[in-house]
Amino acid sequence: MASKPSKHPFAVGDYIVYPKHGVGRIVELESQEIAGMKLELYVIRFEKERMTLRVPTNKADGSGMRRLSSEATLKEAFTTLKGKAKVKRTMWSRRAQEYEAKINSGDLVSIAEVVRDLHRGADQPEQSYSERQIYEAALGRLARELAAVEDIDEAAAIVRLEKELAA
Repeated sequence: MASKPSKHPFAVGDYIVYPKHGVGRIVELESQEIAGMKLELYVIRFEKERMTLRVPTNKADGSGMRRLSSEATLKEAFTTLKGKAKVKRTMWSRRAQEYEAKINSGDLVSIAEVVRDLHRGADQPEQSYSERQIYEAALGRLARELAAVEDIDEAAAIVRLEKELAA
């Protein structure tokens, strides 16, 4: 009996990006019965956070789950990193909310904007604790996707991103 082609856009072993959690890997496709309904679920492992997430296969698109970024998107993110920081003159709490929203959007270029805007060179004043937290969250998210796309480790990806920011 020939196996039927999968009707799912993602397969076990695929790296994906989930907006609120970043890069994960599909480790299993499982079926569960919940409230009398049979559901197929992607089981996604996020190594960095030591977390497992189950997403119904029919809700993957609506959740914003996507494949890793293309080379073109990666190039656009690097171009964004090299741009001039755009820091609005609004209250920090408002900017922090906007930065968090960009990070959680899962959009690589938006995350690059946050990294660019919060990056501090050696000659610049120290960041506040909350600025540093948001910067590191955005940098980590960007680095994990770069690492997955280019098959390098996260530390090497961070070094590469910081080199771009210093250029």
